[in-house]
Amino acid sequence: MSTIQTKTNTFANHAAALHEVLNRQIAGWSVLYTKLHHFHWYVQGPHFFTLHAKFEELYNLATANMDEAAERLLAIGGRPVATMSEQLRLSPIQEAQGKWSAERMVESVVADLRTMVEVIKEGIHAAGEAEDNATEDMLIGFTAVLDKEIWMLNAFLGK
Repeated sequence: MSTIQTKTNTFANHAAALHEVLNRQIAGWSVLYTKLHHFHWYVQGPHFFTLHAKFEELYNLATANMDEAAERLLAIGGRPVATMSEQLRLSPIQEAQGKWSAERMVESVVADLRTMVEVIKEGIHAAGEAEDNATEDMLIGFTAVLDKEIWMLNAFLGK
């Protein structure tokens, strides 16, 4: 095998890995979007107004990140997952279950955002391996925003 063929195969492998991790993110953002809507609609208690607005802010963030990741994936030759069954299958985030207290909802969101940060870090690594600086930069931006949200939600919880 020639050096050019080896480099081409290596690049193709890195691109496939990047496409896969971006699709996990798209799936995760999609499931998180629905979960945050669930929390937005069903939160109760003395923090209703604060959390109702915060969950809306976060599901709008999930939508923006999902769309940006999907558009980036399309731009680099990938195909974003676009059905609920695919998204549920690939998502690192679990759907909301049952009736939860407001505090449990916030704890779940913190855990989910941490999960998304881990998936994003996988994407940053994959983008670096694929020498895709634009995707790396996009993902680093996602991480910075999520780190702040995690800190703020933990402050709300008194942690």
